[in-house]
Amino acid sequence: MTTVDRTRVFLLPDLGEGLAEAEIVEWRVAVGDTVTVDQTVVEVETAKAVVDVPCPYAGRVVALHGAAGETRPVGQPLITIAPPDGDDGEPAGHATYREEERAGSGNVLIGYGTGHGGTGRRRRRPRLALAPEPPATTPAVAPAPAPGHASAAAPTVAPAPTTHPAVAPALAPAGTGAALVISPIVRRLAREHGIDPATLRGTGPGGVVRRSDVEAALAAPLAPAPRLAPVPARPEPARSTGDEDLVIPLTGIRKAIADKLSRSRREIPEVTIWVDTDATALVQTRRAINAATPDQPVSILALLARICLSGLRRFPQLNAHVDTEGQRIVQSRGVHLGIAAQTDRGLVVPVLRDAQLLTTRELSVALAETTAAARAGALPPARLTGGTFTLNNYGVYGVDGSTPIINHPEAALLGVGRIVDKPWVVDGQLAVRKVTQLSLTFDHRVCDGAVAGGFLRHVADCVEQPALLVANV
Repeated sequence: MTTVDRTRVFLLPDLGEGLAEAEIVEWRVAVGDTVTVDQTVVEVETAKAVVDVPCPYAGRVVALHGAAGETRPVGQPLITIAPPDGDDGEPAGHATYREEERAGSGNVLIGYGTGHGGTGRRRRRPRLALAPEPPATTPAVAPAPAPGHASAAAPTVAPAPTTHPAVAPALAPAGTGAALVISPIVRRLAREHGIDPATLRGTGPGGVVRRSDVEAALAAPLAPAPRLAPVPARPEPARSTGDEDLVIPLTGIRKAIADKLSRSRREIPEVTIWVDTDATALVQTRRAINAATPDQPVSILALLARICLSGLRRFPQLNAHVDTEGQRIVQSRGVHLGIAAQTDRGLVVPVLRDAQLLTTRELSVALAETTAAARAGALPPARLTGGTFTLNNYGVYGVDGSTPIINHPEAALLGVGRIVDKPWVVDGQLAVRKVTQLSLTFDHRVCDGAVAGGFLRHVADCVEQPALLVANV
């Protein structure tokens, strides 16, 4: 009798615009495990984000293509699935297997649907959830996680705790229960160094444990703290010992940042202009808005975004990009506003699409939610591309000015320095005012200095006299 090979090979799917490969962070299943449709089988890291990859097939895992730390190209084999054990014709439980296969998957990745056709409604599952870690006081070895569950969600606990360098103030009070860890990178860092996140006091919103909290525990003096049993993980980069150099591989998002910035400097003839601006009235306007509606506060960044949108309406030449292949300048109809955000994994620029359609309060809410999600690593790759103009608030780092590199392929970027008290001449009299420096870096191919200067002057005028916005909104 001829044996029919009914194994199915799941290829690494398209994970987003311009992403041709992904690095395997952690396998969630092993050879021999049984998986269901839409079960997460692997965690991968792209140049944009950490992504959980669901499998569209149900059955038994017969092969994993690639190890942790290995980079796999899109379209190459990722995992091989066979029907459940006992498949001699129609296996036991194979009716369920076929039913799941016919039902298809409701899980959709960027640019890739794991369903098998049909026009039925599809469900979506959130990328991340606040999944608490188990308490560190488990008296015995915890059972192995069920197939498809992340090892971070059910860590193996050593029979007897040992000590770990952890500073006492960084520890959570006894009995506080599980810690809130959003970022998979933070989970992995804690696991690789044998730290139980439940023993840390998170400094993030709502007590979320950040990467800096784990690193503080590693660098702190010796103090007793429960320790997780070592779990095999991806190899760490080589670290220096003694006088040796520290070698850090240029991979993942760090490599993507380097490539984009290098390309921007190679291709874009950029110019930076700047102006010092009296922001006293802007600060007072924000205070008045928030006093009138304290339950719907508006941030300074949201007001600056509104001013940028007003300026781009008057000077649309800056809301554009250069198509080098087509030898043309393309002005975008909508403003897809990028917001530079520093994260544990590097600088990213999440995008608010069609920002010109949002009210100032909606901008404030969207900015807060987007930057928080970016720092948590919870944004899909599609939210990190497609911007047409970027706003960069480097003043939060305590600096006055900068000449930033344009976020390719955009044509302009507005930078905002810190707002500080400075002496300022008002109606011929010296006064102390809230002063900030605004800088505009622009692509000289899309416009000349008159347009760029007009835009920056409009922005500065609106900062100094917010009432001017009323005439343009």
